[in-house]
Amino acid sequence: MVKVSIENEPDRQAGGMNSPYASSEASSSVSSLISDVPAESETLKERIAALVDIVPPSTRHAIAQRLRSAASYVQKGGKLAGSIVWVVTTSALLIGLPLALSLEDEAKIVAQEREVAAQQQGQQVCLSFPPHAPQYQRSQGVVPPGF
Repeated sequence: MVKVSIENEPDRQAGGMNSPYASSEASSSVSSLISDVPAESETLKERIAALVDIVPPSTRHAIAQRLRSAASYVQKGGKLAGSIVWVVTTSALLIGLPLALSLEDEAKIVAQEREVAAQQQGQQVCLSFPPHAPQYQRSQGVVPPGF
């Protein structure tokens, strides 16, 4: 791309603008075509805004309608997903938490019952054999009479 710079030079003639081609309107229109901002510093938004003149209105309308439609679907999907997450979370808190606590309490009760049963068995074993009985009788268990 070639950049042309235009310089304004004062007319050397005494009459000022005697040339048929000289006009202030032409020089202002040429200077408006040349931008002081280089093309590299244009933002994407500025470039898209410049496309408004190129893209026909019917196409712009169709693109805008599709974008609005897609945004609407995304918004509805987000609301639906949020509702589903809310229902699952509250259900877990209202049903799952009390259930987990009751199962934990039941496990504690079962463990206490096992401890009590083990203590009772230990007491029965200690009471069934007198402390001064010989050791060999303790290991044989119950012996029927006559043997």
